[in-house]
Amino acid sequence: MPCQRIKRVSFAGLGLIGASLMQALKLAAESSGKLIETIGFDPGFNPEDIACITRSGGLDRFETDPARLYDADLIILCAPVITNIALLDEIRRHAPAGTLVTDVSSTKTRIAARAEELGLEFIGMHPIAGREQQGYRAASPELLSNRLMIFCSGKELPETGRATELLDLIRAAGCIPVVMTPEEHDTVYANISHLPQLISTALMTHCRENVEWAGPGFASVTRLAGSPWPVWRDILATNSGNIADELDSFSRLLAGLADKVRAQDMEDVESKFHEANRLYQLLQGGPRQ
Repeated sequence: MPCQRIKRVSFAGLGLIGASLMQALKLAAESSGKLIETIGFDPGFNPEDIACITRSGGLDRFETDPARLYDADLIILCAPVITNIALLDEIRRHAPAGTLVTDVSSTKTRIAARAEELGLEFIGMHPIAGREQQGYRAASPELLSNRLMIFCSGKELPETGRATELLDLIRAAGCIPVVMTPEEHDTVYANISHLPQLISTALMTHCRENVEWAGPGFASVTRLAGSPWPVWRDILATNSGNIADELDSFSRLLAGLADKVRAQDMEDVESKFHEANRLYQLLQGGPRQ
């Protein structure tokens, strides 16, 4: 059996994604005959939260001392991205040499650049998963099953050391790993994640005077309008150029569509409907391997 390099995993942030990933990695390790110790901290936790997550949520030890929290083989940063970037300096002071650092932030370029400046062994991750309920009480390892896990490590997936072992655990947890550079990631997700969030937000405010008469279709298309601002503040701040470019591009598309509707060019609008229908059916097929 290969040497187990990841025996202790530290989580900075124990919300929905962090707690779900913690549970998934524990189960993945057990399925391959390994055990991992999980350590974690979340500044929003009270004694009841700590008791609950250590009793039945997959956490072995809640740790407030940074020196003890970051004494781990793998550190996973699960706070908003600007907080995660700031924590890298703390990790640089306290983590042992060779510790692998990763994160689950929704933007990657800024955090990867800072980790490189500090000389940390870093590989970014982005689980493409979530649900409307938030917090560790809504966590489940199934949240990540059959979901894409973006690795931001260059052009290829890691093949050596703890990064390989992390990749094996991610696969055993049921995730579908794909690789992008941090810059590619931020460009892609500005288009398919960050732009939709702002469209939903803008649509809700644009239609504010008529919301009380809206039906389930409007509720469905504006679901993202309920997203928490503190998370999105950091995303906008760390990917502003790409997001602004997407907003400009989409604005031009809307302006063109308005011209076609005003001119009653139904043939052009029909073609857009057919293309959207086709892409929607493709999307319903689930993650592509």
